[in-house]
Amino acid sequence: MFVLVILLSYFAILYTYSYFHSSKNSNETFFRGNRNSRWYLVAFGMIGASLSGITFVSVPGMVMWSDMTYLQTCLGYILGYFIVAFVLLPIFYRHNLTTIYSFLKIRLGETSYKTGALFFLISKLIGAAARFYVVCLILDRFVFKELNIPFFVTVPFLMALIWLYTRNGGIRTLVHTDVIQTFFMLLSLGVILYGVLEVLDFSLAEAFKEVVSSGHSRIFEFSDIKSPQNFFKQFISGAFIVVVMTGLDQDMMQKNLTCKTLHEAKKDMCTYAFAFAPVNLLFMVLGILLICAFNTKGIAIPEKFDNLLIDAISNGILGMSAKIFFIIGIVSAAFSSADSSLTALTTTYCVDIKEKSSDVRLRKNTHAMMAILFAFAVLIFNYFNSTSLIDAIFILCGYTYGPLLGLFSFAILGRRNVMDKATPYIAMLSPVACFVISQLTLKMFGYKFGYELLLLNGALTFAGLYAFSSEKKCVSLEN
Repeated sequence: MFVLVILLSYFAILYTYSYFHSSKNSNETFFRGNRNSRWYLVAFGMIGASLSGITFVSVPGMVMWSDMTYLQTCLGYILGYFIVAFVLLPIFYRHNLTTIYSFLKIRLGETSYKTGALFFLISKLIGAAARFYVVCLILDRFVFKELNIPFFVTVPFLMALIWLYTRNGGIRTLVHTDVIQTFFMLLSLGVILYGVLEVLDFSLAEAFKEVVSSGHSRIFEFSDIKSPQNFFKQFISGAFIVVVMTGLDQDMMQKNLTCKTLHEAKKDMCTYAFAFAPVNLLFMVLGILLICAFNTKGIAIPEKFDNLLIDAISNGILGMSAKIFFIIGIVSAAFSSADSSLTALTTTYCVDIKEKSSDVRLRKNTHAMMAILFAFAVLIFNYFNSTSLIDAIFILCGYTYGPLLGLFSFAILGRRNVMDKATPYIAMLSPVACFVISQLTLKMFGYKFGYELLLLNGALTFAGLYAFSSEKKCVSLEN
């Protein structure tokens, strides 16, 4: 009951804060935040928005099977954020876009525009719901099950909380609540790290020596080109992951487009770029120290790396304070990810699919509808209760971002006009062809695609668009 009180108190803080930052119940406020957000607030809040509840749980355990090589991908992220800042943001600001997919209409045509928006809607709804489902399972285990509250009540309850504090202010609210959620997420990480140090009776210097001397402290992998942990594969893939899953994702870009000017948006993006890697480094350091704590206590290390932090909390190794802040950290990361997804889905449907950006009633109805669909999808995942199903969903969502990469690359880099009606078929066939190629490559050459599969997917989409294009004069990006 005490943990539930903490959870409700946390929500009360979010709701109160959102109430005073959402006085204007307008679509301009909901979709664009009136374009007056302070860049440093957006930059700080983006840390929490990018680290979902799954990231909070999974990254510490990743060191069990890949050491600290994930940091190579994080370094690639920095390059990706600079590409977004100096290539994509100028285009989006030049055209004064509410949603980034509107650019596809300007450059390629109506059908391409709808295709990009639909790919985002489907992949974001399913993918975000799957991520939220995993977090709901954790909260059910640590909070609601002890109170005999069933899962089918937990999920609508949590979604109702998110809907309540986002329903009026939308993206303007999120810019401010993300600051709170990022603060609590980082505070939770600090408290848990402190708890591990107490268990090990380590000073900061001793903890540093332990991490450096650990067999899991390997960061760079240059030797095996076939390895998914190869530096060049992870670094380049990391850059393109950011370009696609941040720069071409309305969910992640909507907050950045609320900055007053392009210059401030660039500062926001570049500042955030350098903050992401150190935060992930701390999560990986936590993973190594947790392994050491398990060994010190003589407790078996869990086979599944996702359970490393969860088992440490449930076994009581780190104490009650760590458990409370673990819940707060999970909720902070989960809410920050889910609320922005809900807002972006509402924005894309109203602005891109219905093309009624000024219809307040449509926006309110859509926001409620998306919250219901979100909760329904989570309950469907729970009904099947299959880890393999969730894994398959994440893989599927990964494939759907490839066509967006191809569409935007063709629109930005090319000067040819595509046969607009062919775009949906190209966007659907490219992931299928990508899957077939990846399977054949694995069987014939033993090469397993990792994150670079995204590049192949985008390249196939680009090639398909080129094949169905002409050299007719197109809209200039300078207009």
